[in-house]
Amino acid sequence: MTAGRPATGEPLIQLEGITKTFGSGAAAFQALKGVDLAIMRGEFVAVMGPSGSGKSTTMNILGCLDVPTSGVFRFRGVEVQKLDRDQRSLLRRRYLGFVFQGFNLLARTTALENVELPLLYRGESKAQRRAAAMRALDQVGLVPWADHTPAELSGGQQQRVAIARALVTEPDVLLADEPTGNLDSERSVEIMQLLQRLNAEGITILMVTHEEDMAAYAGTIVRFRDGLVERIERGAVGHAAERAAG
Repeated sequence: MTAGRPATGEPLIQLEGITKTFGSGAAAFQALKGVDLAIMRGEFVAVMGPSGSGKSTTMNILGCLDVPTSGVFRFRGVEVQKLDRDQRSLLRRRYLGFVFQGFNLLARTTALENVELPLLYRGESKAQRRAAAMRALDQVGLVPWADHTPAELSGGQQQRVAIARALVTEPDVLLADEPTGNLDSERSVEIMQLLQRLNAEGITILMVTHEEDMAAYAGTIVRFRDGLVERIERGAVGHAAERAAG
């Protein structure tokens, strides 16, 4: 699998007529009914919709965790639906970072060691892992807490460690699933401001959220309903959040 940097103006991510059906026969359920979506490099996109709307299924496809039943999914110009499992796994490890509602940190290891984990699986040397993990912790403002375990960190700090772990491989895209779901309002704002800053540094961010206040930090809101994109809102939403935070 090869994937060059997209030409200027070409979507980083493009979905065309994406469908996804679970089960078969009388038990078949069509979760996606023909999703069309284009995401440009550098966008900050909030994905919203009620339960069962198709947003989570779409995010699983975008994260190369699942494949569509039909349609075309292009990432960096590559038709992902044509790749085999190993090629999709390689693409996922190289270009995508993941942040979840649950922090999923190893309880007995330090923040630094948690951030190093993706590089350990890649087989990189201890020195390379340590240097990259410290850079990622610096990006999220947690270098002074590098030697602390999760139990010694606040919820907001734990989510920052999880974000640093997603950043350590220098992904093109950060996929965040309800990243503020386990945080209070103050910590939620801190995490959203961090995501805004990372986006300003050039990282494309796709974030699932149920909260309108959190979605307002994104520059684009994609709303799902009944297995389709209901509407896309682009423009001043993110700027409004910046003004409110300022």
